[in-house]
Amino acid sequence: MEPSSIQKFLAGHALFSGLEEAHLEFLAAHAAEQSYPQDEVVARQGEHADCFLLLLEGELAVEIPAIVGPKLEVARLGKDKVFGWSWLIEPYKWHFNARAAKSIRALRFDGQAVLSHCEEDAAFGYALFRRFSTLMGERLEAAQRQMMDQWSPAGFA
Repeated sequence: MEPSSIQKFLAGHALFSGLEEAHLEFLAAHAAEQSYPQDEVVARQGEHADCFLLLLEGELAVEIPAIVGPKLEVARLGKDKVFGWSWLIEPYKWHFNARAAKSIRALRFDGQAVLSHCEEDAAFGYALFRRFSTLMGERLEAAQRQMMDQWSPAGFA
C-alpha cells in the first residue's frame, strides 16, 4: 500500500478520522504493510514495544500468559482493529501477548517515530493520545471481564 493510499484509508478509519491532513500524512509515511503467519507471536508481554498495528485481514488473539496452566485470551481482534498502545506509555513494554490466530495482513506503524513526533507537535500528540487512551480503556476493561469470568471461583462476586 502506498503512503497516499494509507493516508486515505486512515482518514476513513474510526480511530484516525478527524485528524488533520498533515497528521494523517505523517502516520501514513511511518506505516508499512506487514504479514504474519498463523500462530506467529506478534508481541510478547514484557518485551520492548515499538509499534502498533492496524489489521487489514486476519485475526489477532490478545492473551495474558499464565504462570501455570493455559493462557487467557482477553480479546480477538479482526479487520480494522488496532492493536498496541504500549509504545506510547513508559516503560514501553507490551502489557499482553499477541498471536496471529489466523494469518494477518496489517499496517505496522513505527511507534518510536510516532512518539517522537507526538513530543515535537503537541496538537498531534494530544489528538493521538486521546484516541489511544480510549483504546486502552476498552482493552483493560475487556481483560478485567475475562479474568473475572475465567479465574474467579464459583460464588465469588
